[in-house]
Amino acid sequence: FHRYLKASICGLLSALTRHSYADLTAVATEGQKENLITDYVLRILGLETCADTVVGNTMLRGISGGQKKRLTAGEMLVGPAKDLFMDEISTGLDSSTTFQIVNSLKHFVHILKGTTVISLLQPAPETYNLFDDIILLSDSHIVYQGPREYVLQFFESMGFQCPERKGVADFLQEVTSRKDQEQYWAHEDQPYRFVRAKEFSEALKSFHVGRSLREELDSEFDKSKSHPAALTTKKFGVGKWELLKACLSREYLLMKRNSFVHTFRLSQVAVMAFITMTIFLRTEMRRDSVIDGGIYVGALFFGFIVIMFNGLAEIPMVVLKLPVFYKQRDNLFFPSWAYALPAWILKIPMTFVEVAVWLFPTYYVIGFDTNIGRFFRQYLVLLVVNQMASALFRFLAGVGRELNAALALGSFTVTFLFPTSGFILSKGNIKKWWLWSFWTSPMMYGQNAMVNNEFLAERWRHVLTNSSEPLGVEVLKSRGFFIQSYWFWIGVVVLIGYTLLFNFGYILALMYLSRMVLPFEPHSITFDDVTYAVDMPQEMRNQGLVENNLVLLKGVSGSFRPGVLTALMGVTGAGKTTLMDVLAGRKTAGYVVGNITISGYQKKQETFARISGYCEQNDIHSPHVTVYESLLYSAWLRLSPDINAETRKMFIEEVMELVELKPLRHALVGLPGVNGLSIEQRKRLTIAVELVANPSIIFMDEPTSGLDARAAAIVMRTVRNTVDTGRTVVCTIHQPSIDIFESFDEIFLMKQGGQEIYAGPLGRRSSNLISYFEEIQGIGKIKDGYNPATWILEVTSSAKEMELGIDFAEVYKNSELYRRTKALVKELSTPSSGSKDLYFPSQYSTSFFTQCMACLWKQHWSYWRNSQYTALRFLFSTTVAVFLGSMFWNLGSKIEKQQDLFNVTGSMYIAVLLLSMKNSSAVQPVVTVERTVFYRERAAGMYSAFPYAFAQVLIELPYVLVQAVVYSIIIYAMVGYEWTVPKFLWCLFFMYFTFLYFTYYGMMAVAVTPNLPIANTVSSGFYAMWNIFSGFIVPRPRIPVWWRWCSWANPVSWSLYGLVASQYGDIKQSLESITLVSSMIFLEWLQL
Repeated sequence: FHRYLKASICGLLSALTRHSYADLTAVATEGQKENLITDYVLRILGLETCADTVVGNTMLRGISGGQKKRLTAGEMLVGPAKDLFMDEISTGLDSSTTFQIVNSLKHFVHILKGTTVISLLQPAPETYNLFDDIILLSDSHIVYQGPREYVLQFFESMGFQCPERKGVADFLQEVTSRKDQEQYWAHEDQPYRFVRAKEFSEALKSFHVGRSLREELDSEFDKSKSHPAALTTKKFGVGKWELLKACLSREYLLMKRNSFVHTFRLSQVAVMAFITMTIFLRTEMRRDSVIDGGIYVGALFFGFIVIMFNGLAEIPMVVLKLPVFYKQRDNLFFPSWAYALPAWILKIPMTFVEVAVWLFPTYYVIGFDTNIGRFFRQYLVLLVVNQMASALFRFLAGVGRELNAALALGSFTVTFLFPTSGFILSKGNIKKWWLWSFWTSPMMYGQNAMVNNEFLAERWRHVLTNSSEPLGVEVLKSRGFFIQSYWFWIGVVVLIGYTLLFNFGYILALMYLSRMVLPFEPHSITFDDVTYAVDMPQEMRNQGLVENNLVLLKGVSGSFRPGVLTALMGVTGAGKTTLMDVLAGRKTAGYVVGNITISGYQKKQETFARISGYCEQNDIHSPHVTVYESLLYSAWLRLSPDINAETRKMFIEEVMELVELKPLRHALVGLPGVNGLSIEQRKRLTIAVELVANPSIIFMDEPTSGLDARAAAIVMRTVRNTVDTGRTVVCTIHQPSIDIFESFDEIFLMKQGGQEIYAGPLGRRSSNLISYFEEIQGIGKIKDGYNPATWILEVTSSAKEMELGIDFAEVYKNSELYRRTKALVKELSTPSSGSKDLYFPSQYSTSFFTQCMACLWKQHWSYWRNSQYTALRFLFSTTVAVFLGSMFWNLGSKIEKQQDLFNVTGSMYIAVLLLSMKNSSAVQPVVTVERTVFYRERAAGMYSAFPYAFAQVLIELPYVLVQAVVYSIIIYAMVGYEWTVPKFLWCLFFMYFTFLYFTYYGMMAVAVTPNLPIANTVSSGFYAMWNIFSGFIVPRPRIPVWWRWCSWANPVSWSLYGLVASQYGDIKQSLESITLVSSMIFLEWLQL
């Protein structure tokens, strides 16, 4: 089923994936034929110009929205399927392209005997006439189903008639609507009454079309006429090997396009290797006691977790690719195993490189055993650890499916595995009800294999004074590690087993889990010889282009005036949205040359944002606020502070009435394609958000895209009403119906290459536009009843230019119309007498305090309703508190020896580091979603960056406080700390601020990085730094002096020290002396 998904392959795949899609959908196994079909589909869909352009997403520039829609259709068309169900494939396309695509589908149906059902929004008459049968649905009833030729006859029998210049498709949309039906009543001598959809449906049964349909359904199908291929015998189009090759090719391409993330991860490992080897420098590392051996254990443990945590970045990378996977899986592109195995196979070479980058510099510099065999044995262990960790995190991503849930699973799993590794809590100190977790922990087997390899080496076999066993064996025994040499191979084999298990689990997860009251001042805007260029993309340079800049707009001139509704039209790639972005000041990159004025004064972006609105093609809104709250928030920040609250609310009500949003006032906006508002409802909300700002100039990028004829008519009525108030409104449009097209006053028509070819009045029934082009030699007359919007795009296409041997831009510049346009631009570029330049006492409509309050108000509702984030955070904290409390049950009640102190500190270490890391990783997806909204709202001049950041920071305070209180009460009681008010409050204080600064760090990581995977990767490096300098793995006195400043600057070190000191800093009793390194570490640490 062709879903309404703009699947972007995580924004990394090219629009042209010649081999992957054609292989996956079994066009052919022969390369030439495969390329022929793919190229043919690219040409039909008009995608050849962007064939080698990345698809892109909200944070990565790529192909346009209309091109994404065509790419989605192309995925299905390159396949062998004979039955196609296509949902709203014309959204974002111009009417000419839509006609071309549907016409090609018509040939496909008639020649190849296919079956195609297509739902379209606002189809042009010529596109509508391509269909054989029509199914009209309304209120869950089939109003009509049958040949297109009889549909008007059916409604005429019911008393309704389509007007002469009304598109039939638009008529069919409106004739069943309670608001629009009456205008089509044809019997003036009879009183009109509303005819419900159910009545139409019943009437169809007695109509000759309905009777024929019933007879066809009642007669048994002649199976002898069935095609041999009607019954498929294979689930997938090609063999298993071809499927695997195609998925391998696609995964390899994704890795290449995402090479920055992988390179950054390697660089991060290299930096951590340098830091680690200079901390554990062999000149500082001795082998004279069990305490010295413990330092080596810490070095091995840290290397283990660096390699393991490097796989944590798999979670966001996998989750972000899942929507595309689910779509392709459900369309039987490939089985789950063919998708999952390449991620594992291609990770293996990366694993060899990552482990080498870590181990080669650190092994001999730290001073591990010099035997080359021991070196490669440790290399082997880290290889399988990295593979196990990557498989584990991929499995958790597949189970979680949603980023917050997957990150919570990942954090909980790591929290569960850490205490059972054998380093934080030795086997002898684990409570008997948790021993099963020790034996099932992959970290235990990996850690045992590493320490077994090192401490059973020759250089650890010397026997200390007063001891009967080698030093290496004593070190192993002191921490409860196994001393038999065969445990190295047991660890390796078990880790390989876990790698296979987690990869198998990932495959299973992929297989079975789814998924106007206020006054304003009118203003005109003129632009004269405006040119816009960007730096030449590297891909185009590689193809031989030597120019430094790629010019997207070439000296365009025109004007938009108050009370005049202007349509900005052109084929896909003509530069419509580019021109609008340049005029609105939304282009932050590239070079703009030319003159732009507002009511005769030079445009200043700081003031222009105050008087303008911009409705983007992508409807970007905060998902966890209601429709009314979205409008209230926009009006609060963008209307003048002189307007009182009552007038503001009245204005909002009027806007909601205009765009028919009143019934949805309490509906949550939601995420596109996931929950909340539908596409057309989101579009109306986008327009309403700008209208409540009471702008003088409004830019609308495809306001009717994604809407059916009735919804589009509602929007255009709203737009028309807005223009009639004296505002300047400019809209880009792709495939308007005749009614919508002729509701515009003027048209600014562009051709590919960013040049204007017509700028002027449309005329009654498009007469001015039609007569201008019909006068050009070689262009024929428009057919009667033909949509002028479709006709004008067809006769001005690049192919038509080549056929006629003319340049429409040159024809326009030599016309009288162009001279009138230039004269009007000159006139409007001169300030009128008595006028003043735009001036506002401040950059923003509201004060700094009001901006802070409004942003905080919206953040409050966003957090309150975002249960996936807030509730999951509380649930996770409670679960971890109970888990750690049961693992460290009552260990804090008596401290008689240094090992007791170390055990309790281990529980604090896990909470400070791992639980806080969950806070940091969980907030990052939330901030990422809101960041796109922030970019839109800041560009609209709603607020400065500081109030927004202030609100995001402030809203976390109460939520983190509740989290810290719940965690502290549970852990305090179960671990058995001393129940005194000061000690409990100190514990709460340190946990609260630890959770808080980790959360704020997560926000900062998103703010300074371009996307979520990179933010996650950068964060893992900071976590590793904070971990090694925390004072738990290496005590501050044992850190080389040149790195000791990192310990003093490390917030985790102070959190851990504060917790330990607040609970046990007042204990004066002597501790039993034992030769355990961890005891000495923390004894020295507390005495600092």
